[in-house]
Amino acid sequence: MSCKKFILILLFAAFAMPVISQIKSAPDRSEGEGPYDKLIIRGVTLIDGTGAPPIGPVDIVVEKNRIVQIQTVGYPGLPINEIRRPKGDQNTKELDLEGHYLLPGFVDMHGHIGGTGQGTPAEYVFKLWMAHGITTIRDPSTGNGLNWVLEHKQKSEENAITAPRILAYTAFGQGSDEPITTAEQAKAWVNENKAMGADGIKFFGANPEVMEAAISENKRIGLRSAMHHQQMDVARWNVLHSARAGLTSMEHWYGLPEALFEDRTIQDFRLDYNYQNEQHRFGEAGKLWKQAAAPYSEHWNEVMNELLELDFTLDPTFNIYEANRDLMRARTQEWHQVYTLPSLWRFYAPSRQSHGSYWFDWTTEEEVQWKENYRLWMAFVNEYKNRGGRVTAGSDSGFIYQLYGFAYIRELELLREAGFHPLEVIRSATMYGAEALGMEKEIGTVEVGKLADFVILEENPLQNLKVLYGTGSIRINENNQPIRVGGVKFTVKDGIVYDAKKLLEDVKSLVDQQKESENATLTQPGLDWE
Repeated sequence: MSCKKFILILLFAAFAMPVISQIKSAPDRSEGEGPYDKLIIRGVTLIDGTGAPPIGPVDIVVEKNRIVQIQTVGYPGLPINEIRRPKGDQNTKELDLEGHYLLPGFVDMHGHIGGTGQGTPAEYVFKLWMAHGITTIRDPSTGNGLNWVLEHKQKSEENAITAPRILAYTAFGQGSDEPITTAEQAKAWVNENKAMGADGIKFFGANPEVMEAAISENKRIGLRSAMHHQQMDVARWNVLHSARAGLTSMEHWYGLPEALFEDRTIQDFRLDYNYQNEQHRFGEAGKLWKQAAAPYSEHWNEVMNELLELDFTLDPTFNIYEANRDLMRARTQEWHQVYTLPSLWRFYAPSRQSHGSYWFDWTTEEEVQWKENYRLWMAFVNEYKNRGGRVTAGSDSGFIYQLYGFAYIRELELLREAGFHPLEVIRSATMYGAEALGMEKEIGTVEVGKLADFVILEENPLQNLKVLYGTGSIRINENNQPIRVGGVKFTVKDGIVYDAKKLLEDVKSLVDQQKESENATLTQPGLDWE
């Protein structure tokens, strides 16, 4: 095996990515209507993404893929003022959506595009995202190969496929013919990465000389960056080192507790710890925040204030670790039965050699530790937001029982649990995501001049974020019968209107086809597909 291939296999096996292997390209777009010369969406209640309260009814005028007018047309509970309404003509497409809610398209800051390891074709992943209102994703690590991701990025920009717009953040060192061990090699690779067309870099760790050179050079040439501060390097390079060097965002939370240590310099690992033992890795990670400085202590505040000064972005991905604090809940989420591919279900199964499938003997004790871990983690993230810091929403779906689209909505719920007001949650999912990507002039809020990316639904998501799930939420009707309400009704990307529920039907068909080809009923040792 060549050195290049060996390095890549180690990299992606260790850090939640499949080995690079071309998956089937997304098919040509056959869904969605538009863009139109003029589209008028009438009578909606607008949540614009800036943190402003809802306002409505409003009419929104889109020409091709741009918002050209936002007009209030009355007051709640009264008839629409027809005089105030923007006028259309015989070529205007009008959607009468009085009583609906309209938000900016969501930004998933941690969106892996499936892969052969999970058996998840691109069409499946893209449609699950779009069905949940996700119109932009950042692919951290370009796990299907940079060329593949750039090809689909271009097709998405042209709306030749049904997919969110894509930003490609290459894994540091990906494609290198030899290990990167010097500052000169690091700078050369960073510049080559930009020349290849990447939008940024996803770092995991390296020696300090390499990290300093790579991050600072990446900043100098104008690209953005993310980092999962993996445990093998974090003792000598934590989040403060990264932020000072010019890293623009961090993923998860590794590297942050280590920057908050006061009475130690290294995590208090169990003495038989082995990083290749996945339950060791994740079991011990659940004890990490208790080793950090106490919330609101002097050192805790010093670290937070420095990150704020550096305009650093936190992308916590709370959802991806939720099985650690409630494994049964994660395994039995109601959408698995209908929308999780059998191949993906198998990928989740306990295994000593599959990343994120570490349920060797997961007990109440581990879950209690992780619940405390979340409490401390959430306290930092919420206070960071309170002091003006940028916190975004990312899902890291396709691992640890977290399904594309559905996991993103769960991330919004967990931001709410952390203490965010629902309007702050939506802002993290929209405006702050756009800012973190450097795209705030194009997307992230509903404003005149920006791209027409919208999430439209019949229920008020501020009252209940669960109505954003594709499966909706359960409510009792006037006949004392439980009914399903919610689910995104329309996802609009670049002025093209997609029927979100139809996209979910397409996903169900893909799942049913795989079930039929594999005799429908699947079992895992000790884990039946019910």
